[in-house]
This record gives sequence, structure tokens and C-alpha cells, in this order.
Amino acid sequence: MKYNQLNLSSKTSTHRVGRGIAAGQGKTAGRGTKGQKARAGSGRRPGFEGGQNPLMQRFPKLRGFHSHRAAVETVYTGQINAVSSAKVDNHALSEAGLVSSPHTNVKLVVKGEVTKKISVHLQKASQSAVKAVEKAGGSFTPTAQVPRPSKKTADKTEHTK
Repeated sequence: MKYNQLNLSSKTSTHRVGRGIAAGQGKTAGRGTKGQKARAGSGRRPGFEGGQNPLMQRFPKLRGFHSHRAAVETVYTGQINAVSSAKVDNHALSEAGLVSSPHTNVKLVVKGEVTKKISVHLQKASQSAVKAVEKAGGSFTPTAQVPRPSKKTADKTEHTK
């Protein structure tokens, strides 16, 4: 094979790269004139808006914003004594009027004394609340949130009756 018979494609670009002011990318190298983006190491974190409150921080403050995070209701250790059953769960607390609904997340917090032996089955509890319940001879078991019945299953039960 001879040098003139090699079948190579040309890899040279058709654009002539220049370094002067008139060469297209010369002088400021396409960075514009001065400013934060023209400097070396000018990277900014995602969402940065030049010191203005970024959109993801602004959004929860806007009118009409509704958080879809489930609200957590608190129950105090002193209130547990009012529950008639020995097992305290979401249904027992809602029947006693301490929680708005049996389908909410409930957290047990220390405020008052636990006077009787109670088995607590709730979503969350502070460490000191668990100690107070165990000191009274009871126990704490973390459980999942009680799901709301779906409309499909509610409709099926009505039709079967």
C-alpha cells in the first residue's frame, strides 16, 4: 500500500481558529465583558439566582401553595390515661376525642404522667415518652399510618349490603 492510496477522511475542521480580536472567539473568548460569568471558576450551584430567593424556596411562600405532606398530630402522655382501653392506637384516640381522625399520623410526646399499664401502638413517639410508658409497665410499638378506605372498596361494601 502506498501513501497516496490510503483512504483516510479529513479530520481537520473547516473553521480556521484564530486568537485575535477579529477571530470570532478572541479577546474575551465568548464570555462577554466582565461580570460573574466572565471570571474563572464562575460555577454556581443549581437554582442559584444571584442572591434572589430561588424558585424552590419561593414556591412554598406563594399564595395558594398547599403542602401534600401528612400533618402529624401530637398526643401527650398525660392524655393517654383518659383512654378507656388498655391498647392505645389511632382508633382509640379518635374515639376519646384526642385526635381528629383515626387516619392521621400521631406522635406521643411527654407532658404529664402515665399512671396505668398501657400498650401503645402509634406512628411516632419521643424517646422520653417511650421511657415514661415503659416505666409505668406498658410498651410502645411503632405502626404504619392507618390508610383511609378507598372509594372503590366503600362502594363495593355498600352494594353487597
